[in-house]
This record gives sequence, C-alpha cells and structure tokens, in this order.
Amino acid sequence: MKDAWKERENAFENQYIYELEKKNRIDKQVHEHEQLVRELSHNRCPKCSEPIQAVTFHGVPLDQCPSCGGVWLGENDLKLLAQKDHRTWFEMWFKQGDVVEK
Repeated sequence: MKDAWKERENAFENQYIYELEKKNRIDKQVHEHEQLVRELSHNRCPKCSEPIQAVTFHGVPLDQCPSCGGVWLGENDLKLLAQKDHRTWFEMWFKQGDVVEK
C-alpha cells in the first residue's frame, strides 16, 4: 500500500512539472512572437503598414502616417498638448451656442 501512495505522489509531481514546463515553453514562444512582431512593425503604421514619419505639432513630437493620416502619441504627449492649449477640451468641443437645449 505504501508503494501505491508513493507512486501516486510521484505521478502528481511529474504531472505538475510537465504542466509547468509546458506553460514556460508557451510563454517563451509568445514572448518571441511578440518581439518579432515589434521588430517587423517598428516605425510602421499599425493600420496600413506604411512607414510612419516623425512630425512636431505645437512643439510636441508625434508619429504620423503620410498614407492614411493616422497620428500616434507617446506616453505623455497628450498631456503636453493639453497643457499648451489653455482652453479645456470641454470648452473646445461644446462651445456656447452649439449646445441645443430641450
């Protein structure tokens, strides 16, 4: 009886190690795939795959696609653009007179 329990314990341990190694292999393949995609799409438009160009708008560096016109901002670029304009986004979008009352 003692050997049966030991065999069962070993079987569970082997299954655990197998699943852990399988997960690690999958994670490694996913990471390699993501890295390859990043390398192949570097400086390319995610929409049309054309090369993007670095442009400056109000002193803030942006990436723009000359083909489809898409614009991509860096992490803090939207905050920088908002600081350059003293009006709030709400004032810009909803000017007085544009709002229709019911």
